[in-house]
Amino acid sequence: MSDELHDQVLHARFGTSSPCWRLAAASDTLELLPAHGDAAAGVAIPLKSPEASRVRALSGVTSHVVVDVQLDGVPLRLHLVGKKLDCHRWGGTASADADTESVARALLHGLSFAERVVSEVNSVVVIVDRHGRIQRFNRLAEELTGLREEDIIGRSVWTLFMSSDDGAVSNEVSANFFNRGEPYEVERRIKTVHGERLFLFRNKLVRSGSGIEGQFLICSGTDITEQRLAQDRLIEQATTDPLTGLANRNAIQERIQIAIEQAAPGETVGVLFLDLDNFKKVNDHYGHVFGDRLICDVSDAIRNCLNPGDSLARLGGDEFIVLAAKGAAHELENTAQRILDRMRMPFAVGLVEVYTGCSIGIARSPEHGDTLESLIRSADTAMYVAKDEGKRTHRVFSPDMNRRVAEFMWLDTNLRRGLDEGQLALHYQPKLNLATGAVQGAEALVRWNSPERGQIMPVEFIRYAEESGLIGVLGRWVMETAAKQAARWKAAGYDLRVAINVSARQLTDTAVVRHFTEALQHASLDPCLIDLELTESCLIENEAAAIELIKQFRQLGAQVHLDDFGTGYSSLSQLGRIPLDVIKLDRSFVRSIHADMKAQALVRSMVAVAQELDFQVVAEGIETEAEEAFMKGLGVDYVQGFLYAKPMPATEFERWLLDRRSKLRLIA
Repeated sequence: MSDELHDQVLHARFGTSSPCWRLAAASDTLELLPAHGDAAAGVAIPLKSPEASRVRALSGVTSHVVVDVQLDGVPLRLHLVGKKLDCHRWGGTASADADTESVARALLHGLSFAERVVSEVNSVVVIVDRHGRIQRFNRLAEELTGLREEDIIGRSVWTLFMSSDDGAVSNEVSANFFNRGEPYEVERRIKTVHGERLFLFRNKLVRSGSGIEGQFLICSGTDITEQRLAQDRLIEQATTDPLTGLANRNAIQERIQIAIEQAAPGETVGVLFLDLDNFKKVNDHYGHVFGDRLICDVSDAIRNCLNPGDSLARLGGDEFIVLAAKGAAHELENTAQRILDRMRMPFAVGLVEVYTGCSIGIARSPEHGDTLESLIRSADTAMYVAKDEGKRTHRVFSPDMNRRVAEFMWLDTNLRRGLDEGQLALHYQPKLNLATGAVQGAEALVRWNSPERGQIMPVEFIRYAEESGLIGVLGRWVMETAAKQAARWKAAGYDLRVAINVSARQLTDTAVVRHFTEALQHASLDPCLIDLELTESCLIENEAAAIELIKQFRQLGAQVHLDDFGTGYSSLSQLGRIPLDVIKLDRSFVRSIHADMKAQALVRSMVAVAQELDFQVVAEGIETEAEEAFMKGLGVDYVQGFLYAKPMPATEFERWLLDRRSKLRLIA
């Protein structure tokens, strides 16, 4: 049968010489359909398995395959022009063997669509051969580079758009790729009309014909410059302290971890843990803006004390950590000492000069910890010990420090719980008029009744409370409890004043006077029957502020006592400036008066000075009648001590007081 008859057969059967065709994945039956796609008018034609396999070899790019079939008993050679439609179907248009015009038209239509996709796709598409010579260059590539495809076909893509270094790397990578044939992704900086931009290229091997010269690399690139900058900023935010620009906790921990993992046998990794000693006081007094500027200045000062290669990070607040490039013990201690020496000098923030020392803990891996957590914990422990031993110094970790920190952690957990659960109580030690023997008042002394350890004395936890910041909460509880007790005694007819101890750390809280006032108001204690006992350390750091607070307390009706007089550093001239009511002689002088003549002379001098300044005098720690007689001979006003009574709970104190008054009446 002639070619014209073949066309006529197709036209007569389907109304067109180029019907549609379909082939399913699960069947070797070819479907021929009219151009309008009416399935009812279609014809099913069985294919031989090899021919069906060749049809299924078509990819998603338009191509063609020739098959021999029979239609209504007539043998036909058909050109199937088409492609893979989805994972289950293939399709396109069929033409008789001699209908080259239809075949070419179908191929042109399919290929021009593919060309248009390549040209207009929203990615840079460059096709190169195995030598790196450009074979295709789509429209977006032209727009970004300012070059036309027709002008650069055959030129080297590596030298045209990349630096010499990047070009050499890309050339080597692509050569390896042609040998392996596996798709890969790569980032490259490309010269464009907008300057150098970063592109992510997804590269895949395609073949056209046979042999190595028929292999081509399709490079599809996306500009990720801005995306990489939204990533760089996120990384910076995640690893940088926003105030100082230093590495933050996450960044330094990662660096320390890497240093530990990469340390050679016998090599040490050293860290320094720094905590500023009085930053909170400065921050509270001058405000957070001032404090932030000080932190920045301190950061610069510490950085200038480090060795080349050291890494400094701010952990937050007033804590810093240094990862030392040189982990030898003497190098770490030398660095710590340089920092301490610098911190002894003032920092000028605007017109204000302030001092802020620091405490430093030193630890080395693997000696003091072979993991990130254990190494930092050891340095942190050593820092706490340095702070506990006077501040403004450094300490190298040793295993026995763990016991001290364990005690600190026990207190941190259990003292807070004790405050919340009412485990604390006040005991009262009477204060007597030495001339008459009458009970003038009592000193309130805090006791902690721990379910785990029993009764704990204040010497074991007050210092911790000051360091941890709990002293404010504890001090306020003492004020409120003592005020309520004084009010109850007043209502019961007892004429008693109650003295409470106030630490220097409490006086740094500007709200302390307000808290005292509220305690009096809540207890309805008017007039005020609460007195305050201050140590000489309260007067040292800021005398003017201490005097102002003392005046406010006295205006509220409180008397102010200077506790432990003679053990501190207050001068006679300073005593003349402080508006005090009472001076308390420290018990260490009382115990020494019969064993040391110098102690007697000191006590006489101190009592004489107090009397000249019109202060009343209390001698504490009286345990014998001889000590009482000595104080009476000096004209001391009041006494307290075990000779009369130990500190007692309020109910026991009341029983003691009634018994004391009964005895005095009998004597009278």
